[in-house]
Amino acid sequence: MRGPHNIWRLARTGATLERTGAMKIILDAYEAPPLLRFAARIIGWPIQWLGMRGDPAMPPATRALTALGPAYIKFGQILSTRPDLVGDDLALQLRILQDKLPPFPNAAARSAVEAELGHPLAEVFSEFSEPVAAASIAQVHRARLAETGEEVAVKVLRPGIERAFRKDIDAFYFAAGFIEMLSPASRRLRPTEVIAHFEGVVKGELDLRLEAASASEFAANTKGDAGFCLPEVKWLASGRRVMTLGWAEGAPLGDNAVLDGAGHDRVALARRVLQLFLNHALRDGYFHADMHQGNLKVAANGDIIAYDFGIMGHIDDYTRRVYAEILYGFISRDYRRIAEVHFEAGYVPADRDVDEFARALRAVGEPIFGMDATRMSMGRLLSYLFEVTERFGMETRTELILLQRTMVVVEGVARSLDPQINIWEAAKPVVEDYIRSNLGPRALTRDLRKTALVLARFGPRLPGLVERALVHQMADDTPPEPPRWKGRIVWGLLGLALGLAAETLIVWLAG
Repeated sequence: MRGPHNIWRLARTGATLERTGAMKIILDAYEAPPLLRFAARIIGWPIQWLGMRGDPAMPPATRALTALGPAYIKFGQILSTRPDLVGDDLALQLRILQDKLPPFPNAAARSAVEAELGHPLAEVFSEFSEPVAAASIAQVHRARLAETGEEVAVKVLRPGIERAFRKDIDAFYFAAGFIEMLSPASRRLRPTEVIAHFEGVVKGELDLRLEAASASEFAANTKGDAGFCLPEVKWLASGRRVMTLGWAEGAPLGDNAVLDGAGHDRVALARRVLQLFLNHALRDGYFHADMHQGNLKVAANGDIIAYDFGIMGHIDDYTRRVYAEILYGFISRDYRRIAEVHFEAGYVPADRDVDEFARALRAVGEPIFGMDATRMSMGRLLSYLFEVTERFGMETRTELILLQRTMVVVEGVARSLDPQINIWEAAKPVVEDYIRSNLGPRALTRDLRKTALVLARFGPRLPGLVERALVHQMADDTPPEPPRWKGRIVWGLLGLALGLAAETLIVWLAG
């Protein structure tokens, strides 16, 4: 499927941007030089008739992305949280992509619910409204459970969404391969692996049973978090293409006028949304990876309510520690330690100079340390970071893509609430708490206990393993070959001793 036919798809993408006027908006947002504007005009103008027209009632950028399909809409959702990268006007236009897209007919949603749940809709829901929100993959209806009378939100996948995503991702794979072929230097960024990662994320979003499970796990992890709550999953009214959650009543986090009118403290909300994300990522290793304004509300009591759990991120213990040390290094301005962590984790090739890398990181950190968001140019910072990664041969870490992307989105949400927020100051208490808990004597004791538990699982099996090894070896060894089984006996006895020591260590640590 990733053949040359995708050239047409990519050409039509450029033509659509030109036809809808989105190309000019994008070039203006990035202050493109005159030569680039001229080249884009020369190439785009003759072929613009190949592009899709879209909905003329929408702003240009939103019109283009919605016409191009769900994968492009996802990209626009990310940009909508970054007014510092695309400008306030374009960010405001793109915010429509979060939950205000054109819905599909209510009759189609009702049919999908009945087909998925295997019952007439009236048996499950006594009320079922017109769509109240529509996004790239699904739309939401307000309903009432027939059995209990509880008000709920019913999420229904768009008809044909699976096929639409396959077409987009197919074109993205083709483009990634083309880029790698034409620019060998781009291979360190692993564009094909990045698309594969994106494909895996999307596949998870297209099965609402997995989303329901994610919501349940996330709720269990965060039930003690002050100022944060999640709607409850209604399992009996959920399936692969339909998911039902408790109704979340609140003010949209993306509407500052409504938040101000309700008396909410936007400065406190900005700080909390950033700290919640860091807590979930560092403490739990499991975080909401689509935390844009369209997926967040503020309850009347000030609690932040999160929903839409189609994209969740997971990072292991070791990666969490690396991430925390890097963040803490920037907070404490210890650039040498940041550099060492990158080398220890293998993020930078071992043949590069650690001191030189530390100086490059200082050039990144010092200009922005202590600045509020209004004085910080994230566009310029990201540009320099790209230069640093290229210079030191750093490859894209696919296991960190979701974490890095979400950090960008969450920071954008915090900025939209409080343009003066100091990101480092807000992050400091969370990161310091994690460092105290996970990079000291307490962490060493906990790691030893985990190691002992793993070893102890093999304790009951060690005598049998030793005996089988001895019998097998004694049968195979014949004189004058050296008796290798003697060495196996030694190793077997050492293994048995290690297992017993592990069990003893567990008892000691538990005590």
